Amino acid sequence: MEGLVVSFWRGRRVLLTGHTGFKGSWLALQLAELGAEVVGYANGVPTEPSLYELADAGRDLVSITGDVRDAQLLRGTVADYRPEIVFHLAAQALVRASYVDPPGTFAVNVLGTVNLLEALRAVDSARVVVNVTTDKVYAPHTGGAPYTEDEPLGGHDPYSTSKAASELVTASYRVSFPGGAALATARAGNVIGGGDWAEDRLLPDCIKALRANEAIPIRNPHAIRPWQHVLEPLCGYLLLAERLHANAARFGEAWNFGPPAADAQPVAWLASRIVQQWGNGATWFDASRDAPHESACLKIDASCARMRLGWVPRLRLANALAWTVDWHQRLATGEPALTLTDQQLARYRALEPDGS
Repeated sequence: MEGLVVSFWRGRRVLLTGHTGFKGSWLALQLAELGAEVVGYANGVPTEPSLYELADAGRDLVSITGDVRDAQLLRGTVADYRPEIVFHLAAQALVRASYVDPPGTFAVNVLGTVNLLEALRAVDSARVVVNVTTDKVYAPHTGGAPYTEDEPLGGHDPYSTSKAASELVTASYRVSFPGGAALATARAGNVIGGGDWAEDRLLPDCIKALRANEAIPIRNPHAIRPWQHVLEPLCGYLLLAERLHANAARFGEAWNFGPPAADAQPVAWLASRIVQQWGNGATWFDASRDAPHESACLKIDASCARMRLGWVPRLRLANALAWTVDWHQRLATGEPALTLTDQQLARYRALEPDGS
């Protein structure tokens, strides 16, 4: 992991909210490999199956079952374990689910952030907080240009708006309560990778259909998204935490983590390559008639992270897709999820920037 200082993480007390989710499980495995002492806080395991359970991602951490809306439990957890570094991933993270339950989405994503920051203000151990939001926090603009970190926040759907509000909460605490933990937010592009079974996400929907030998329903085939392998932004979060620890004033702000411009591709482009790599007569079809509103074109500019943090993506989209399909195909043949995940972590570490 170029740029990361392994010795920085060894023995470091880390609180990871949302540790049982797809991204949280990958990050928990990375932190364990780096030698951190991790406490996870999550409201159960979100999917069945789950990467967290299949890869035994909780074997090297203390796992607390709790909702970020439970301010008392969250405050008690922080007081008991006194984390130095915090990665806040716990969220209601699905656009379609936010239309079904807007109050719950806002409560988890906004009030949950407030509860965490309040809990951290009550201890003197916390040095760094990285609040992971989304690339969908921006007020939509026309023309298809990539979003930069200084553009207005907004969003049409409850999920996007709630995450934009979480950004504002973080910025408010950074200004209102100086001298506490260094606060930053991380806005990543659409992630793919082995072990994602969340509902209403492209790759999980594709894998589910392919394993059942069914055609894949694609609800927004023309929508353009900044696709990247899950390990790309996760390494960015780790690197950002290191930089924040060293210089809060310089790095305490919002950061985009996205792929090269050429890897922002339409959903149909991705679906066509997935079925090609899967083989066995796989196909997809346009199921866009009943789709709710989503941005037609979403690209993010990650040049600040590249220039100021020294973060450089290692996997181009074609290779990220190949890794994802290979992970799931090998899992289907009986290979252990932990073995597959550990192998890809090692393979990723060995890559050169923009490697293959």
